[in-house]
Amino acid sequence: MNTGESSGRTHMSTPKNPLADFAPKLVEITEKVLFGDVWERPQLSKRDRSLITCAALVATGKTEQMSFHFPRAIENGVTEEELTVSLSIARAGTQPSQKGPAEHFTGSVRIDPLFQAKESTQASGAYVTFEPGARSAWHTHPRGQTLIVTAGVGRVQIEGGPIEEIRPGDVVWIPPGKRHWHGASPTTAMTHLAVQEHQGGKVVEWMEKVTDEQYLAAP
Repeated sequence: MNTGESSGRTHMSTPKNPLADFAPKLVEITEKVLFGDVWERPQLSKRDRSLITCAALVATGKTEQMSFHFPRAIENGVTEEELTVSLSIARAGTQPSQKGPAEHFTGSVRIDPLFQAKESTQASGAYVTFEPGARSAWHTHPRGQTLIVTAGVGRVQIEGGPIEEIRPGDVVWIPPGKRHWHGASPTTAMTHLAVQEHQGGKVVEWMEKVTDEQYLAAP
């Protein structure tokens, strides 16, 4: 740990990416696309993206990635106190799963909460698992939503656009106020991490359900 005397802040040096030696191209793409494109998008500040990333790593127990992302969070404006003194760990299995309410979902849906909005950041996140054929109703988010597919095959559609098939590793950005739906494919379950920000205490506005005809339209 090095102390930056001129700024009065404590800085942590960013460790070398462990993939750099044997997968330099992957590291180059990660730096260019993830940290050069996704992290530069204006919907969230770098600081808030770092807070969300670190919270997700803690919540899911992915400790092997913390040594890389925590120093980057410091560089993006998160204080060490926020990462240490104020650090809270939601242990796996301590937050009960919830059944997706029938008025907002079609089919079998399980929601596993990860983190809630706090005073310092308005973002909340959860894993959502859709069984085959299950999907959300039409809805909007006041500040948009990011979906990161972790398992299976799914579908997502913004009203007026085509149905897109999504698979593990895909990152989907839903702009603020856009009517959309998402769910599993007709034959395969799908799980995604959903992250969204609250605005005035509100995170989503639910609308009518997606009909079978709308859902089964060819992606």
